[in-house]
Amino acid sequence: MAAKKKKSDDNNRLVAENRKARYNYSIEDTLEAGIVLEGSEVKSLRNGHSQITESYASIEDGELWLINGYIPAYKQAKTFGHEERRRRKLLVSRKELANLWKNTAREGMTIVPLKLYFNEKGMAKLLLGVAKGKNVADKRQTEQKRDWNRQKARLLRERG
Repeated sequence: MAAKKKKSDDNNRLVAENRKARYNYSIEDTLEAGIVLEGSEVKSLRNGHSQITESYASIEDGELWLINGYIPAYKQAKTFGHEERRRRKLLVSRKELANLWKNTAREGMTIVPLKLYFNEKGMAKLLLGVAKGKNVADKRQTEQKRDWNRQKARLLRERG
């Protein structure tokens, strides 16, 4: 008899990750936010399709919004589909929203989505980072650190 999968294993998984964000920005703080989705969007996310690399979060009229996040149309939802690149409302507490507003008021700070995933309860969550943009020299320095770490690992493997 085959062993049954735990329901929490299916729910707790990564859907999309913005790997460019850590290269282009220095992340100073992270925050988990809920996201308001339609039924067809959730189905599409459960299939593992989404893209948040070119999206960002913005505070408008006292609410937090995810802009330019891509969730493809769910093929089986023909009559009740959704727009693929619509603005989606993000759910955070008032205290967290005020803190985000304060941080983005500083020059050069922005809110960048880092990961889109399902938590243990099966709810879609978005990990946001309060970030400051890196200049070209900082990016070069990051590249050099990565290369050196790769070379160190290679040397240790060969000698160890």
